[in-house]
Amino acid sequence: MSDEIVRHRLEEKVAVIEMDDGKVNAISRSMIDALDRALDRAEKEAKAIVLCGRTGRFSGGFDLGAMRAGAEQARALVGRGAELALRLYAFPLPVVIACTGHAIAMGAVLLLGGDTRLGAEGDFKIGLNEVSIGLALPPFALRLAEARLSKRHLVRATLEAEIYAPSGAVDAGFLDRVTSPERLAVEALAEANRLAALDRLAFQATKVGLRSDTIARIRAEERTLPTSSSPQANP
Repeated sequence: MSDEIVRHRLEEKVAVIEMDDGKVNAISRSMIDALDRALDRAEKEAKAIVLCGRTGRFSGGFDLGAMRAGAEQARALVGRGAELALRLYAFPLPVVIACTGHAIAMGAVLLLGGDTRLGAEGDFKIGLNEVSIGLALPPFALRLAEARLSKRHLVRATLEAEIYAPSGAVDAGFLDRVTSPERLAVEALAEANRLAALDRLAFQATKVGLRSDTIARIRAEERTLPTSSSPQANP
């Protein structure tokens, strides 16, 4: 399977899902549609997934053009982005994320939805920059940050909009470890194969137990979503 902006291939038991829109890998309606199709296929065919971007870029966040198209369009896109993040966070298969470069705003939120997050070493920026550009983080992003980020970094990473290099992103909790860009794909696939060997039912039940409270809180808070609290795309 190959969408124009999302490529999907099966490596034995692992579905490798690669975002590449040729630019910043903006989270647009078409990107979300393509990712949902790839995740649907992975649920049927694979035992784990690797989600990655193109070299140098994981994702710059929500599509800025769509966010500026009007309140209704922006609200709808942010709602779909929340569903995508929650789908990854609750996905029944192990989710390994290979952060191939910059991951800003919604791109960083996607990292919070993975199980194991590997990052490429390099001059890359990772973090939630919303407050620095005059936006409040939406509830789903805040709750995922609370669940996955280090308590030592939570205020700095959200309220103070600190942006991290990959090594700092490990300490903050956006990533679990970093490796060379040349090794990233190999190590991500190896980790996905390791997790694929776990008992699927036990894995699913334990993930539900760990994450159901956070998901329930997000569902309750997302009943109303102000457009002004939307993560934006970045260049």
